[in-house]
Amino acid sequence: MESISNALYYVFHSFHLTNVLQWMTQHNPNHRSNIISESESRQACFNFLDQTSRSFSVIIKELHSELLVPICIFYLVLRGLDTIEDDPSIPVKAKEALLRGFENILMKDGWTYDGNRPEEKDRELLVHFHHVIKEYKALKPTYKHIIKDITKIMGNGMADFCHKVTLGRPDNTSVMTIAEYELYCYYVAGCVGEGLTRFFIEARLCNSSLLDNPTLPRSMSLFLQKTNIIRDVSEDHEDNRRFWPRQIWSKYVSNFADLFKPENREAAIECSSEMILNALEHVKECLIYLAGLNEQSIFNFCVVPQCMAIATLELCFSNPALFERNVNIKISRGDACQLMLECTQGLPGLCRFVSRYARCIKAKSSPNATKLFEINKICGTIEEAAKTLIQSQEG
Repeated sequence: MESISNALYYVFHSFHLTNVLQWMTQHNPNHRSNIISESESRQACFNFLDQTSRSFSVIIKELHSELLVPICIFYLVLRGLDTIEDDPSIPVKAKEALLRGFENILMKDGWTYDGNRPEEKDRELLVHFHHVIKEYKALKPTYKHIIKDITKIMGNGMADFCHKVTLGRPDNTSVMTIAEYELYCYYVAGCVGEGLTRFFIEARLCNSSLLDNPTLPRSMSLFLQKTNIIRDVSEDHEDNRRFWPRQIWSKYVSNFADLFKPENREAAIECSSEMILNALEHVKECLIYLAGLNEQSIFNFCVVPQCMAIATLELCFSNPALFERNVNIKISRGDACQLMLECTQGLPGLCRFVSRYARCIKAKSSPNATKLFEINKICGTIEEAAKTLIQSQEG
Protein backbone atom coordinates (compact mmCIF):
# COMPACT_ATOMS: atom_id res chain seq x y z
CA MET A 1 0.00 0.00 0.00
CA GLU A 2 2.86 2.36 0.75
CA SER A 3 4.15 2.28 -2.83
CA ILE A 4 0.64 2.79 -4.24
CA SER A 5 0.00 5.79 -2.00
CA ASN A 6 3.37 7.27 -2.97
CA ALA A 7 2.59 6.82 -6.67
CA LEU A 8 -0.80 8.50 -6.32
CA TYR A 9 0.76 11.33 -4.35
CA TYR A 10 3.26 12.10 -7.11
CA VAL A 11 0.62 11.84 -9.86
CA PHE A 12 -1.11 14.83 -8.29
CA HIS A 13 2.09 16.56 -7.14
CA SER A 14 4.41 16.10 -10.12
CA PHE A 15 6.52 19.13 -9.22
CA HIS A 16 7.39 17.38 -5.94
CA LEU A 17 8.51 14.32 -7.90
CA THR A 18 10.88 16.59 -9.84
CA ASN A 19 12.40 17.77 -6.56
CA VAL A 20 12.82 14.19 -5.32
CA LEU A 21 14.54 13.17 -8.55
CA GLN A 22 16.79 16.24 -8.38
CA TRP A 23 17.85 15.30 -4.86
CA MET A 24 18.58 11.72 -5.88
CA THR A 25 20.58 12.66 -8.96
CA GLN A 26 22.35 15.84 -7.83
CA HIS A 27 23.11 15.08 -4.20
CA ASN A 28 26.61 13.67 -3.85
CA PRO A 29 27.49 12.98 -0.20
CA ASN A 30 31.10 13.12 0.91
CA HIS A 31 30.70 9.96 2.96
CA ARG A 32 28.62 6.86 2.37
CA SER A 33 28.05 4.18 4.98
CA ASN A 34 28.08 0.47 4.14
CA ILE A 35 25.50 -0.73 6.63
CA ILE A 36 24.92 -4.16 5.07
CA SER A 37 28.41 -5.27 6.07
CA GLU A 38 27.92 -4.32 9.73
CA SER A 39 27.20 -6.59 12.72
CA GLU A 40 23.67 -7.65 13.61
CA SER A 41 23.38 -5.18 16.50
CA ARG A 42 24.72 -2.30 14.40
CA GLN A 43 22.34 -3.11 11.55
CA ALA A 44 19.49 -3.15 14.07
CA CYS A 45 20.53 0.30 15.29
CA PHE A 46 20.55 1.71 11.77
CA ASN A 47 17.14 0.13 11.14
CA PHE A 48 15.78 1.87 14.25
CA LEU A 49 17.34 5.08 13.01
CA ASP A 50 15.34 4.71 9.77
CA GLN A 51 12.15 4.04 11.71
CA THR A 52 12.47 6.90 14.19
CA SER A 53 13.30 9.68 11.72
CA ARG A 54 13.79 9.41 7.97
CA SER A 55 15.21 12.90 7.64
CA PHE A 56 17.75 12.47 10.45
CA SER A 57 18.59 9.00 9.18
CA VAL A 58 19.63 10.35 5.77
CA ILE A 59 22.01 12.95 7.16
CA ILE A 60 23.42 10.78 9.95
CA LYS A 61 24.30 8.04 7.47
CA GLU A 62 26.29 10.57 5.46
CA LEU A 63 28.39 11.74 8.40
CA HIS A 64 32.15 11.44 8.45
CA SER A 65 33.05 7.81 9.24
CA GLU A 66 34.60 8.84 12.58
CA LEU A 67 31.22 10.12 13.83
CA LEU A 68 28.73 7.91 12.01
CA VAL A 69 28.22 5.26 14.70
CA PRO A 70 28.76 7.48 17.79
CA ILE A 71 26.13 10.01 16.67
CA CYS A 72 23.74 7.25 15.56
CA ILE A 73 23.94 5.74 19.06
CA PHE A 74 23.72 9.18 20.67
CA TYR A 75 20.54 9.87 18.72
CA LEU A 76 18.98 6.49 19.61
CA VAL A 77 19.81 6.80 23.32
CA LEU A 78 18.16 10.22 23.48
CA ARG A 79 15.24 8.99 21.38
CA GLY A 80 14.79 6.21 23.96
CA LEU A 81 14.66 8.81 26.73
CA ASP A 82 12.22 10.89 24.71
CA THR A 83 9.96 7.89 24.11
CA ILE A 84 9.65 7.37 27.85
CA GLU A 85 9.06 11.06 28.56
CA ASP A 86 6.51 11.40 25.74
CA ASP A 87 4.31 8.48 26.81
CA PRO A 88 1.39 9.72 28.96
CA SER A 89 0.44 6.12 29.84
CA ILE A 90 3.52 5.63 32.05
CA PRO A 91 2.78 6.65 35.68
CA VAL A 92 4.71 9.77 36.61
CA LYS A 93 6.65 8.17 39.48
CA ALA A 94 7.74 5.25 37.30
CA LYS A 95 8.62 7.66 34.51
CA GLU A 96 10.75 9.81 36.81
CA ALA A 97 12.69 6.77 38.03
CA LEU A 98 13.37 5.57 34.49
CA LEU A 99 14.50 9.01 33.32
CA ARG A 100 16.81 9.63 36.28
CA GLY A 101 18.38 6.19 35.96
CA PHE A 102 18.76 6.05 32.20
CA GLU A 103 22.47 6.93 32.20
CA ASN A 104 23.14 3.75 34.23
CA ILE A 105 20.93 1.64 31.97
CA LEU A 106 23.50 2.20 29.22
CA MET A 107 25.84 -0.23 30.98
CA LYS A 108 23.23 -2.97 31.62
CA ASP A 109 23.71 -5.77 29.12
CA GLY A 110 20.43 -7.03 27.69
CA TRP A 111 18.24 -4.26 29.18
CA THR A 112 14.93 -3.73 27.37
CA TYR A 113 11.65 -2.02 28.18
CA ASP A 114 8.13 -2.95 27.06
CA GLY A 115 6.12 -0.58 29.24
CA ASN A 116 5.14 1.89 26.53
CA ARG A 117 1.58 1.99 25.23
CA PRO A 118 1.16 -0.01 21.98
CA GLU A 119 0.60 3.10 19.84
CA GLU A 120 3.78 4.85 21.01
CA LYS A 121 5.71 5.54 17.80
CA ASP A 122 9.16 4.36 18.88
CA ARG A 123 8.09 1.65 21.31
CA GLU A 124 10.08 -1.03 19.43
CA LEU A 125 13.33 0.86 19.96
CA LEU A 126 13.04 0.29 23.71
CA VAL A 127 11.74 -3.26 23.30
CA HIS A 128 15.04 -4.04 21.53
CA PHE A 129 17.23 -1.53 23.32
CA HIS A 130 19.86 -4.17 24.09
CA HIS A 131 21.23 -3.59 20.57
CA VAL A 132 21.82 0.09 21.37
CA ILE A 133 23.52 -0.79 24.67
CA LYS A 134 25.85 -3.26 22.92
CA GLU A 135 26.94 -0.65 20.37
CA TYR A 136 27.25 2.05 23.04
CA LYS A 137 29.65 -0.11 25.07
CA ALA A 138 31.81 -0.64 21.98
CA LEU A 139 32.39 3.09 21.41
CA LYS A 140 35.59 4.96 22.24
CA PRO A 141 35.65 6.03 25.91
CA THR A 142 35.53 9.73 25.03
CA TYR A 143 32.36 9.27 22.97
CA LYS A 144 30.74 7.16 25.68
CA HIS A 145 31.54 9.88 28.19
CA ILE A 146 29.81 12.55 26.07
CA ILE A 147 26.70 10.39 25.62
CA LYS A 148 26.51 9.57 29.33
CA ASP A 149 26.96 13.24 30.30
CA ILE A 150 24.15 14.47 28.07
CA THR A 151 21.89 11.53 28.99
CA LYS A 152 22.30 12.44 32.66
CA ILE A 153 21.47 16.12 32.06
CA MET A 154 18.50 15.33 29.84
CA GLY A 155 17.09 12.48 31.94
CA ASN A 156 17.17 14.43 35.20
CA GLY A 157 15.83 17.56 33.52
CA MET A 158 12.93 15.64 31.99
CA ALA A 159 12.20 14.08 35.39
CA ASP A 160 12.15 17.51 37.03
CA PHE A 161 9.42 18.62 34.62
CA CYS A 162 7.30 15.43 34.55
CA HIS A 163 4.67 16.80 36.91
CA LYS A 164 4.59 20.16 35.13
CA VAL A 165 3.82 18.93 31.62
CA THR A 166 1.46 16.05 32.46
CA LEU A 167 -2.00 17.41 33.19
CA GLY A 168 -4.69 15.97 35.43
CA ARG A 169 -2.56 15.62 38.59
CA PRO A 170 -3.74 17.35 41.80
CA ASP A 171 -0.38 19.14 42.17
CA ASN A 172 -0.10 20.10 38.51
CA THR A 173 0.80 23.72 37.83
CA SER A 174 2.02 23.32 34.22
CA VAL A 175 4.92 25.24 32.73
CA MET A 176 4.22 28.67 34.16
CA THR A 177 6.88 31.12 33.07
CA ILE A 178 8.96 31.74 29.97
CA ALA A 179 12.04 31.08 32.13
CA GLU A 180 10.71 27.60 32.99
CA TYR A 181 9.96 26.98 29.32
CA GLU A 182 13.52 27.95 28.39
CA LEU A 183 14.92 25.64 31.08
CA TYR A 184 12.75 22.74 29.95
CA CYS A 185 13.84 23.24 26.35
CA TYR A 186 17.47 23.30 27.46
CA TYR A 187 17.09 19.99 29.29
CA VAL A 188 15.39 18.19 26.42
CA ALA A 189 17.29 19.80 23.54
CA GLY A 190 19.74 22.60 24.28
CA CYS A 191 22.20 20.24 25.97
CA VAL A 192 22.15 18.09 22.80
CA GLY A 193 23.72 20.94 20.82
CA GLU A 194 26.50 21.07 23.38
CA GLY A 195 27.01 17.32 23.15
CA LEU A 196 27.16 17.32 19.36
CA THR A 197 29.72 20.12 19.39
CA ARG A 198 31.84 18.06 21.79
CA PHE A 199 31.64 15.19 19.28
CA PHE A 200 32.75 17.46 16.43
CA ILE A 201 35.67 18.82 18.44
CA GLU A 202 36.72 15.38 19.70
CA ALA A 203 36.78 14.12 16.10
CA ARG A 204 38.84 17.20 15.12
CA LEU A 205 36.26 18.21 12.54
CA CYS A 206 35.61 21.72 13.83
CA ASN A 207 37.33 24.47 15.76
CA SER A 208 37.22 24.09 19.55
CA SER A 209 36.26 27.78 19.79
CA LEU A 210 32.65 26.78 18.96
CA LEU A 211 32.22 25.92 22.63
CA ASP A 212 33.62 29.28 23.80
CA ASN A 213 30.15 30.78 23.44
CA PRO A 214 27.78 28.09 24.82
CA THR A 215 24.66 29.92 23.65
CA LEU A 216 25.54 29.12 20.02
CA PRO A 217 25.30 25.30 20.18
CA ARG A 218 22.36 25.57 22.57
CA SER A 219 20.45 27.79 20.15
CA MET A 220 20.81 25.12 17.46
CA SER A 221 18.83 22.59 19.49
CA LEU A 222 16.53 25.05 21.22
CA PHE A 223 15.27 26.27 17.86
CA LEU A 224 14.40 22.70 16.80
CA GLN A 225 12.70 21.87 20.09
CA LYS A 226 10.63 25.03 20.20
CA THR A 227 9.51 24.44 16.61
CA ASN A 228 8.36 20.94 17.54
CA ILE A 229 6.49 22.23 20.60
CA ILE A 230 4.69 24.81 18.46
CA ARG A 231 3.84 22.38 15.65
CA ASP A 232 2.64 19.61 18.01
CA VAL A 233 0.50 21.76 20.31
CA SER A 234 -2.77 20.09 19.28
CA GLU A 235 -1.39 16.56 19.53
CA ASP A 236 0.11 17.30 22.96
CA HIS A 237 -3.18 18.78 24.11
CA GLU A 238 -4.95 15.57 23.10
CA ASP A 239 -2.43 13.67 25.25
CA ASN A 240 -3.06 15.99 28.22
CA ARG A 241 0.40 17.54 27.93
CA ARG A 242 1.13 21.24 27.89
CA PHE A 243 4.45 22.90 27.08
CA TRP A 244 3.41 26.42 26.10
CA PRO A 245 4.13 28.70 29.09
CA ARG A 246 1.20 30.23 30.95
CA GLN A 247 3.05 33.55 30.85
CA ILE A 248 2.34 33.64 27.10
CA TRP A 249 -0.98 31.85 26.57
CA SER A 250 -2.76 33.54 29.50
CA LYS A 251 -2.54 36.85 27.61
CA TYR A 252 -4.95 35.48 25.02
CA VAL A 253 -7.30 33.01 26.79
CA SER A 254 -8.37 32.23 30.35
CA ASN A 255 -7.76 28.48 30.05
CA PHE A 256 -5.28 26.72 27.80
CA ALA A 257 -8.01 24.48 26.37
CA ASP A 258 -9.78 27.58 25.06
CA LEU A 259 -7.08 27.92 22.38
CA PHE A 260 -8.64 24.94 20.61
CA LYS A 261 -12.20 26.29 20.51
CA PRO A 262 -13.24 27.60 17.07
CA GLU A 263 -14.64 30.81 18.53
CA ASN A 264 -11.17 31.67 19.88
CA ARG A 265 -9.25 31.04 16.68
CA GLU A 266 -8.04 34.63 16.28
CA ALA A 267 -6.71 34.72 19.85
CA ALA A 268 -5.07 31.32 19.32
CA ILE A 269 -3.26 32.55 16.20
CA GLU A 270 -2.05 35.63 18.09
CA CYS A 271 -0.76 33.35 20.84
CA SER A 272 1.05 31.11 18.35
CA SER A 273 2.64 34.22 16.82
CA GLU A 274 4.21 35.06 20.16
CA MET A 275 5.46 31.47 20.53
CA ILE A 276 6.95 31.64 17.01
CA LEU A 277 8.55 34.99 17.82
CA ASN A 278 10.20 33.35 20.84
CA ALA A 279 11.60 30.58 18.62
CA LEU A 280 12.84 32.92 15.88
CA GLU A 281 15.07 34.69 18.39
CA HIS A 282 17.49 31.75 18.09
CA VAL A 283 17.93 31.88 14.31
CA LYS A 284 20.69 34.50 14.19
CA GLU A 285 22.85 32.47 16.60
CA CYS A 286 22.09 29.32 14.59
CA LEU A 287 23.50 31.00 11.48
CA ILE A 288 26.63 32.12 13.33
CA TYR A 289 27.18 28.57 14.62
CA LEU A 290 26.67 26.99 11.20
CA ALA A 291 29.14 29.44 9.67
CA GLY A 292 31.79 27.90 11.92
CA LEU A 293 31.36 24.37 10.52
CA ASN A 294 33.84 23.72 7.72
CA GLU A 295 33.53 19.93 7.29
CA GLN A 296 30.76 19.29 4.77
CA SER A 297 29.12 16.25 6.38
CA ILE A 298 28.65 17.89 9.78
CA PHE A 299 27.54 21.11 8.09
CA ASN A 300 24.84 19.12 6.26
CA PHE A 301 23.96 17.25 9.46
CA CYS A 302 23.32 20.53 11.30
CA VAL A 303 21.91 22.68 8.53
CA VAL A 304 19.13 20.42 7.24
CA PRO A 305 17.17 20.26 10.54
CA GLN A 306 17.55 24.03 11.01
CA CYS A 307 16.12 24.72 7.57
CA MET A 308 13.34 22.18 8.14
CA ALA A 309 12.53 24.06 11.34
CA ILE A 310 12.23 27.55 9.83
CA ALA A 311 10.19 26.13 6.93
CA THR A 312 7.92 24.41 9.46
CA LEU A 313 7.51 27.64 11.43
CA GLU A 314 6.47 29.40 8.24
CA LEU A 315 3.79 26.71 7.77
CA CYS A 316 2.62 27.18 11.37
CA PHE A 317 2.58 30.97 11.27
CA SER A 318 -0.94 32.43 11.05
CA ASN A 319 -2.25 28.91 10.37
CA PRO A 320 -5.55 28.06 12.11
CA ALA A 321 -4.96 24.36 11.37
CA LEU A 322 -2.39 24.41 14.17
CA PHE A 323 -5.29 24.20 16.64
CA GLU A 324 -7.38 21.59 14.85
CA ARG A 325 -7.50 17.92 15.72
CA ASN A 326 -5.82 15.30 13.53
CA VAL A 327 -4.19 17.87 11.26
CA ASN A 328 -0.54 17.06 10.53
CA ILE A 329 1.41 20.20 9.68
CA LYS A 330 4.52 19.05 7.89
CA ILE A 331 6.72 19.84 4.90
CA SER A 332 5.90 17.78 1.81
CA ARG A 333 8.39 15.16 0.63
CA GLY A 334 9.15 17.08 -2.53
CA ASP A 335 9.65 20.35 -0.68
CA ALA A 336 11.92 18.57 1.81
CA CYS A 337 14.12 17.30 -1.04
CA GLN A 338 14.30 20.77 -2.56
CA LEU A 339 15.14 22.17 0.85
CA MET A 340 17.96 19.67 1.40
CA LEU A 341 19.36 20.25 -2.06
CA GLU A 342 19.39 24.02 -1.60
CA CYS A 343 20.60 24.43 1.96
CA THR A 344 23.51 21.97 1.68
CA GLN A 345 25.22 24.05 -1.02
CA GLY A 346 27.37 25.89 1.52
CA LEU A 347 26.83 28.95 3.67
CA PRO A 348 25.52 31.27 0.90
CA GLY A 349 22.80 28.77 -0.05
CA LEU A 350 21.83 28.39 3.59
CA CYS A 351 21.67 32.15 4.13
CA ARG A 352 19.56 32.73 1.03
CA PHE A 353 17.18 29.96 2.12
CA VAL A 354 16.75 31.33 5.65
CA SER A 355 16.29 34.88 4.36
CA ARG A 356 13.57 33.75 1.98
CA TYR A 357 11.58 32.10 4.76
CA ALA A 358 12.04 35.10 7.03
CA ARG A 359 10.49 37.23 4.28
CA CYS A 360 7.67 34.70 3.84
CA ILE A 361 6.84 34.94 7.54
CA LYS A 362 6.80 38.75 7.35
CA ALA A 363 4.53 38.61 4.31
CA LYS A 364 2.00 36.46 6.19
CA SER A 365 1.75 38.89 9.12
CA SER A 366 -1.66 40.45 9.55
CA PRO A 367 -1.60 44.29 9.64
CA ASN A 368 -3.66 44.10 12.83
CA ALA A 369 -1.49 41.50 14.57
CA THR A 370 -0.36 42.49 18.07
CA LYS A 371 3.13 41.14 17.43
CA LEU A 372 3.48 42.61 13.93
CA PHE A 373 6.31 44.99 14.87
CA GLU A 374 8.27 42.36 16.79
CA ILE A 375 7.84 39.71 14.05
CA ASN A 376 8.97 42.13 11.35
CA LYS A 377 11.91 43.24 13.49
CA ILE A 378 13.21 39.73 14.25
CA CYS A 379 12.78 38.66 10.60
CA GLY A 380 14.70 41.76 9.54
CA THR A 381 17.47 40.88 12.00
CA ILE A 382 17.66 37.37 10.51
CA GLU A 383 17.88 38.75 6.96
CA GLU A 384 20.61 41.19 7.98
CA ALA A 385 22.63 38.47 9.72
CA ALA A 386 22.36 36.25 6.66
CA LYS A 387 23.47 39.09 4.39
CA THR A 388 26.45 39.87 6.62
CA LEU A 389 27.59 36.24 6.64
CA ILE A 390 27.41 36.01 2.85
CA GLN A 391 29.43 39.20 2.48
CA SER A 392 32.05 38.02 4.97
CA GLN A 393 32.56 34.83 3.00
CA GLU A 394 32.66 36.54 -0.37
CA GLY A 395 34.91 39.36 0.71
